[in-house]
Amino acid sequence: MKKIISLLLVLMLSIGLLAGCTPAAPAAPEAPAETPAETPAETPAEEPAAEGTIVKLGLGHVISSAKSKDMGTDANGSAVNAGAQADVTIASVGFDADGKVASVYIDVAQTKVAFDENMVVTSDKTAEVKSKKDLGADYGMVKASGIGKEWFEQIAALEDWMVGKTVEEIKGMKMAEGKTTEEDLVSSVTISVGDYIAAVEQAWNEAIEVTGGETVGLGIKTSIAKSKDAGTDANGNAVTATAQVDTIISAAAFDAEGKVAGAIIDTAQVKIPFDAEGKVTADKAGEFKTKNELKEEYGMIKASGIGKEWYEQARALADWMAGKSIDEIKGMELTEGKTAVEDLVSSVTVGVEDYLLVVEEAATTAK
Repeated sequence: MKKIISLLLVLMLSIGLLAGCTPAAPAAPEAPAETPAETPAETPAEEPAAEGTIVKLGLGHVISSAKSKDMGTDANGSAVNAGAQADVTIASVGFDADGKVASVYIDVAQTKVAFDENMVVTSDKTAEVKSKKDLGADYGMVKASGIGKEWFEQIAALEDWMVGKTVEEIKGMKMAEGKTTEEDLVSSVTISVGDYIAAVEQAWNEAIEVTGGETVGLGIKTSIAKSKDAGTDANGNAVTATAQVDTIISAAAFDAEGKVAGAIIDTAQVKIPFDAEGKVTADKAGEFKTKNELKEEYGMIKASGIGKEWYEQARALADWMAGKSIDEIKGMELTEGKTAVEDLVSSVTVGVEDYLLVVEEAATTAK
C-alpha cells in the first residue's frame, strides 16, 4: 500500500514538472524601424553669370583722309607726286553686364594709294593691304619710339588697360597733347590715343545685345581695286583720278564653343578725288560715313531686286551667322559669290564672300 502511494506521488510530481517545461510561444518578430520619408534633393541655386561674360558687342571707327598729299614740290623744290591715304581706326569691343570692357581689339587699316606724274595709280591694285597689327614689326615704329616699342605692342598695352573699365572711365584717362599721362601707361604707350578712345566710345553707343559671348575678335579686309587713273572715258571726255579704299570690317563675339554669339558687318568706302592738277578736291578734314551709317543715303535700294538697303542686308547676314560655327558659316551654299541659302535669298542679294572672310578672321583674333 505504501508502495502504491509512493508511485502515485512520483507520477503526480512528474506530470507537474512536465507542465512547467512547456516551451513559451515564440516572440513576435521585431517591427522594423520606420523608414524615414525620402528628402527631396535640394535644387541648386542658379549660378550667376561668370564675371566678364559678354552681353553687348560694339563696333566703332574713326576715318580720316587728312594725310593725303597733293602733287607739287617739296621744301627742296623737288617734284612730289600725289598720294591718297585713308586711315580707318577700328575697335571691336565686348561689354559685360556692368557696362565694363570685357574684351577689346583695336587695329588701324592705314592704306596708301600712290600716283605718278600723270595721275596714274602706281600702287598694286591687287596686292594684299595689311593693317598695322598684321604688319607687326614691319610697321617700323620702333625706330622712332622713345620707349623701344612697336605699334602693336603699344596698342596691346592700351587694350589691357581698358579691360575692366567703363567707357566713362576710359574717356577720363589723364592726357596731355593727345597722349596718355596715366602712371601705369606712360612706359608702354607713347602714341596718340584720342582716335582709339573715340572708336571704343562709338562701339559702346551702338552696341548690340549678344547671348553667351566669351570672346571678341575683329576681321578686316582692305582693297584699292576700284581706284581710277586720270584719262578719258568711252566718250572721249577727260576723267580725273580717284583713290578708292574699301575696308570691310566685322566685329564678332563668340561663345565658349566658338560659335558666333553676335556679329556686326560694315564697310568703310573712302573715296579721295583729285583734280587735273593732282590736288585733292575733297575736304581732307571731312567726315566719312560707313555703309551702315549711310543707311538709305548709300542708295542700294534703287538697284535692289528685293527692295532692301545694304545695311539691312548686312544685318540679315549677321543674324543668320548667330549660333553657327565658323565652319558652318564658311560652308554657306553660294552661287556666283551670292548666298543660295533658302532662308537668306529673300533678304541678302549682295556678294557675301568677303563678309564671310572677315568673320572668319574675327574668330582667329578673338580674345
